[in-house]
Amino acid sequence: MKFNASMVQTRCLTPLGHMTLVASASGLAGAWFDKQRHLPAVLVAEHADPNALWPEQATNPTLQEAVKQLTAYFAGQQNHFELPLDMTAGTPFQQSVWRALLAIPSGSTTSYSALSASIGRPSAVRAVGGAIGRNPISIFVPCHRVVGRSGSLTGYAGGLDRKSALLQLENTLLAPRS
Repeated sequence: MKFNASMVQTRCLTPLGHMTLVASASGLAGAWFDKQRHLPAVLVAEHADPNALWPEQATNPTLQEAVKQLTAYFAGQQNHFELPLDMTAGTPFQQSVWRALLAIPSGSTTSYSALSASIGRPSAVRAVGGAIGRNPISIFVPCHRVVGRSGSLTGYAGGLDRKSALLQLENTLLAPRS
């Protein structure tokens, strides 16, 4: 994934742990839990300092709005997000998968195979799973709403405990929609 140095970041404490939020001039470009899989390289290094790549700028309007909406989401006061998103760090295929994730309503789930079919790539289930796992804007782009075909919890870069907690927060029944 490609992230540029002109982005800015802030940190946010959620009930599921600390997150790093990153914004570009185009919108929210990153939202990662500490120590989740598929972090940008600067956040992976032991004792990583996000400021090494992106300066802290908690006053950035996009980051302020992201923190506000994330706080309301975890308080059960909001179930969707209204923010400009910058998904340009991904390939065109990844971006198509991430856009498809935005269509999954709060309180619902879908399967990897159904999501693959929805983007016109029914045989690309594994590639879709890989793109979902590398979603750089977790929660805001709801990759936690994708479950196994039988409704089982599978894969989440932030950990299955967080995926379960997010689905419970959204009052989601664990049965994928077709």
